[in-house]
Amino acid sequence: MSILGTIPGLTFLTSREVPFPEVEETGSTLEENARLKALSIARATGLPTLAEDSGLEVVALGGAPGVRSARFAGEGKDYRENNRKLLALLAGVEDRRARFRTVAALALPDGRVWLAEGVLCGEIATAPRGSHGFGYDPLFVPQGGDRTLAELSQLEKNRISHRRRALEGLRPLLVALARGEPPFEEAGA
Repeated sequence: MSILGTIPGLTFLTSREVPFPEVEETGSTLEENARLKALSIARATGLPTLAEDSGLEVVALGGAPGVRSARFAGEGKDYRENNRKLLALLAGVEDRRARFRTVAALALPDGRVWLAEGVLCGEIATAPRGSHGFGYDPLFVPQGGDRTLAELSQLEKNRISHRRRALEGLRPLLVALARGEPPFEEAGA
């Protein structure tokens, strides 16, 4: 979990160290999917769990692809096809404003869940650029910049990332959890 750095007293584990069943994203919002994944995995493993769901929201498309970002071009399609569909829908469109939005969830096995949101505003380029990153990164130019996310180094990208911003919103809870502080009230429920 390099995006969050270290938190003394806390060890981040992945599915390699603690296997868990795949969680189907059946929610109709990013919030629902993040909560569903975190809670399902926390209950399956008995461990506090961080999960997130992210989406690209394009103003000219009424917020689409949103929660369907990974499946925008259809089930079983890859991000190249998603990018082609997005560019086709925006052909000739001047307003290319968009934002990446992440909702991160921290769930405890007892059912308590906290949510935090991170947003990165920008616009959609007219053609893919760059070879770093994945998904819509070759098309997304962060606000105030002139390079796509796929043209940024991982360090540069992590510094401004919507995922980082969402996870940073949960940092105080993670620090409290690592310190073994008394249970805190659920928020974002």
